[in-house]
Amino acid sequence: MRLAPALVLASVLAGTAARAETAPVPVPANLPTTQPVPNAHPYPAVDADPHPALDAAFAEARRTNRNVLIDLGANWCPDCRILSGVMNMPEVKPWVESRFVEVPVNVDHFNRNMDVPQKYGVHVTQIPTVLVVTPDGKLLNPDGATTLGNARTMTPQADVNLLASWDARHG
Repeated sequence: MRLAPALVLASVLAGTAARAETAPVPVPANLPTTQPVPNAHPYPAVDADPHPALDAAFAEARRTNRNVLIDLGANWCPDCRILSGVMNMPEVKPWVESRFVEVPVNVDHFNRNMDVPQKYGVHVTQIPTVLVVTPDGKLLNPDGATTLGNARTMTPQADVNLLASWDARHG
């Protein structure tokens, strides 16, 4: 039996909406106290334009009722690589994916894509700088966007707890 394209699209969209309404993944707890293996290249190329990815992320966030997590950093940055490693830990990744649409933005040596944090009134003084933004564009963590700039000195649990506290401001 062959399904009409409109029926297939409707079932896909219904499945997407159902996923957005399923029970949230609980905040990971009791994470290891040691840092995970750093991610070697968590950011796109220095000359990559982040705006198409940001536009797509906000569209996805509106559709799935998740916040957008804009991770501003650089591949040379040890703290950025550690934070990416934490967010990719098997215990953490499903939670991150259930709560956020993540967009890594390469700011290199504070000389690329600086219009992204400026749009939210954030002055990047260290990386990683993490912006948690609602689907409609409200910055939820203006008081702590640069807090994860010392990810190497924080435990994975502290990183996750901070992200969870910002995400909880959603509504």
